[in-house]
Amino acid sequence: MAEPSIIVVGAGPAGFRAAQTLADAGLRPIVMDEARRAGGQIYRRQPEGFTRSHQDLYGTEANRARSVHDGFDALLPHIDYRSDTLVWHLSDGQAWTLGPDGHRSTPYDALLLCTGATDRVMPVKGWHHAGTYSLGAAQIALKAQACAIGSRVVFLGSGPLLYLVAAQYAKAGANVAAVLDTSPFSARIAALPNLLCQPAVLWNGIALTRDIKKAGIPVLYGVTPVEVVGNPETGVGSLRFRASDGTEQDIDCDAIGMGHHLRPEAQLADLARCDFAFEALTRQWLPVQDSDGRSSVDGVYLAGDGARISGARSAEVSGRLAALAVLKDLGFPVDSADLTHLRSAKARYGRFARGLAQAFPWPSEQAKALPDETIVCRCEAVTAGTLRETVREAGAREANRAKALSRVGMGRCQGRYCGLAAAEIIAAEAGVPLESVGRLRNAAPVKPIAIGTARTSGE
Repeated sequence: MAEPSIIVVGAGPAGFRAAQTLADAGLRPIVMDEARRAGGQIYRRQPEGFTRSHQDLYGTEANRARSVHDGFDALLPHIDYRSDTLVWHLSDGQAWTLGPDGHRSTPYDALLLCTGATDRVMPVKGWHHAGTYSLGAAQIALKAQACAIGSRVVFLGSGPLLYLVAAQYAKAGANVAAVLDTSPFSARIAALPNLLCQPAVLWNGIALTRDIKKAGIPVLYGVTPVEVVGNPETGVGSLRFRASDGTEQDIDCDAIGMGHHLRPEAQLADLARCDFAFEALTRQWLPVQDSDGRSSVDGVYLAGDGARISGARSAEVSGRLAALAVLKDLGFPVDSADLTHLRSAKARYGRFARGLAQAFPWPSEQAKALPDETIVCRCEAVTAGTLRETVREAGAREANRAKALSRVGMGRCQGRYCGLAAAEIIAAEAGVPLESVGRLRNAAPVKPIAIGTARTSGE
């Protein structure tokens, strides 16, 4: 009997543990990852020749990062690892890729999508000025390029990544002017019953905030961004915001890192025809999966933050669990005790994730209050006013209808950064529930590729 072809997309914590579990069962999975080196975004490795220590790069997560890096390196002889490889389409049981060996298609019997997460961003008037970055981009600059995004940086938004990146910048010696959190501190108190189910992870978050304040960096809660004020020569000049007491303030800066927690990179799950369902707590559409990671499509499995935002530790658990589901479905023996243990751990991380969503809520009200001139889709320069006019004049109450008429989400990022905020604006203008607006549909390629790469060669 021929060995089944199993593809794992992503070499972060979920992808690593999935590949490790499959290799332990005697299989040789194909692991495809866009990055040059394994680790994912959370454990992104610095380039060869860079010498910062794990402790400097990853702080409280240094030991786990080292475990993932060393474990993946030890796994290399047992897997078919394809780095620098973009999976840009899924169709007819094949993954279409672009990598160092050119364009190719690879058939699969089972597909594990461990695609990770990207920033969830709420637009602010003026955020199109040069020097405004997502939190993830700010982190990449520090880890992969050993540089800060500016000489005086403000971090704005909410969620654990806000504090992690700010702490990493401070530790690296960057000048962090302030950390501005849109969520009220009271939300964290209300979320404590769920957050306390993972006390070690909770303590790490508290330690990050402590380190930031110890470095003399102001941390403000319950702020409302008003405008990124541009400088005609440098781009970002300052950030205007409304403090929790209602006073309006300006803070000088030449760069802003912003983001409101994370959202799954679920484009490939969409192309695989997986079902999605609306989650009211986080106000977004997520791919449907069972407790072990099976999607609604036979042979397609989901793990890590690419399915649910639950963090790196949960990603390792869900990666193993999804791989065991693959093995079980292919007829390999699986220890039921392992399944029970992993399901229990995944459920605990899920409860903690719900606590994070409560503690750091998506600021949907800000979308309703955005001035008409605010650019929502930076790729296509679509403003909030244009979206509202599309609803009023053309009756576009559904996301893809609004996309067709306004071009929102048609640019390079395909709605990754504007889609969720655009849906909030459409729902508010139309006076309909957010879930009725739906979600932007994805199309291949999931990221830009050269037209010439369309010539394919199968394996």
